[in-house]
Amino acid sequence: MESIKPIYNEPHSGNILISEPFLNDFYFKRAVVLLAEYTKEGSFGLIVNKPVNLKLKKVVKEFTDFNAKIFIGGPVRTDSLFVLHTLGDKIPESSKIIEGIYWGGDMEVIRDMIINRAISPDDIRFYIGYAGWNSLQLENELKEKSWVISNTAKEEILNEHPETLWNTIVKNLGKDYSLWSNFPFDPILN
Repeated sequence: MESIKPIYNEPHSGNILISEPFLNDFYFKRAVVLLAEYTKEGSFGLIVNKPVNLKLKKVVKEFTDFNAKIFIGGPVRTDSLFVLHTLGDKIPESSKIIEGIYWGGDMEVIRDMIINRAISPDDIRFYIGYAGWNSLQLENELKEKSWVISNTAKEEILNEHPETLWNTIVKNLGKDYSLWSNFPFDPILN
């Protein structure tokens, strides 16, 4: 993977937010958030590196034998399921985030595609909840240096090992961030 550079200006839809290692929050500690939507009125994203050990059929009964990954998407609306996928226009009402990655869409179509085996677990990921920011909230967190903004690619978001994604991205940010990747997850145990 080539070295990526952080972006220090305003975030945009399709950017990723990389949490600084000292952020001590259940949801956002060592989180990588894909910004699905960014406006001055507010922002919406999904944490893409926190899979949970939960089967989809336990969450949605109609998806009986489908082994797609389920993730913690964020602290907002944790009673709802959100999706990222690679299927674009095959799923009506989808929104493109970056090349090859879409969010949302008609859940009935997704359900039918799963039942008819027209979709594979590699094509879609499910998220419980989402990360959201009100007007200026994200900008304030950026000023506080809680996040680094960068670009991403489909291959990073659909990484085979999402639990190592934060560390991999931090290492690829370059030497200015090399200490982050060496910072212990729990400094008390160091």
